[in-house]
Amino acid sequence: MAASNEAPHDDPRQRGAGELLRDLSNETTKLVRQEIELAKAELTAKGKVASAGAGLFGGAGLFGVVAFAALTTALMAALATGMALWLAALIVTVVYAAVAGVLALAGRKKVQEASPAVPEQAIDSTKEDVRWARTRARSGRT
Repeated sequence: MAASNEAPHDDPRQRGAGELLRDLSNETTKLVRQEIELAKAELTAKGKVASAGAGLFGGAGLFGVVAFAALTTALMAALATGMALWLAALIVTVVYAAVAGVLALAGRKKVQEASPAVPEQAIDSTKEDVRWARTRARSGRT
């Protein structure tokens, strides 16, 4: 008889159904926990990207307020002193408005990169685990 390095219970054919079901339950629980951790990590990464986009929207809002203030200054200068000051203030207003537009577009792009807020890697990994388990179950039946 050949010596075996395996314990008698390492061979699934030698183990009882109760022991196999307990192992299956333990492994399933472990797998679910790992998938939840993966989903948490993925959502955290997407949250960071979304917060960067929100910061850019904040910058766009700030420059929008500055553009409104410059427009107000331009209107007051136009009424008070004449065309030259008014024209200069209007040019500043247009520049600030352009900056606000660029920041808004950049913020929108960042927010779109973070969506959908679904843990795609965790879902793909879970689907792969299910395919693997089905393959193992089918090969065990034959």
